[in-house]
Amino acid sequence: MYEPIRTPSSRKGSVHSTMAGTPSDFPHRTREEELDIQLAGHLAALLAVTDELRALTPSTDLDAAATRLAEQVARLRDGRTPVRASLTAVQEPAALHERAHALAGRALVVAASRADTAAAILAAERMDAHAAATALTTAG
Repeated sequence: MYEPIRTPSSRKGSVHSTMAGTPSDFPHRTREEELDIQLAGHLAALLAVTDELRALTPSTDLDAAATRLAEQVARLRDGRTPVRASLTAVQEPAALHERAHALAGRALVVAASRADTAAAILAAERMDAHAAATALTTAG
């Protein structure tokens, strides 16, 4: 048959222990820290798409959005400035706007979850801008 279990049950032992019974070496983050990391990632991805759009169709609106996005990412990453994207492949602006809209939506969900008003407002504004741009490019 089966060999009996020789380690204590996880219900009886420490939640943060290894099989040998020593404390684990995993860094444990709070929920807020995890949400900060997630939000910074979504905003950084949105910044990368915004930079691609700026290279294809320069505009002062996209320039201002990129600046605000970079500021928010730096704030969430304790002052570390985000890596900026360069134009890698020519894509259709409509596809980039759709991707940016989806990224802004993800950022909005996380920002709302962590009650980050500044990031939520920025994400909502970017969603609106990219939805309008998508409507213009698909209508024409």
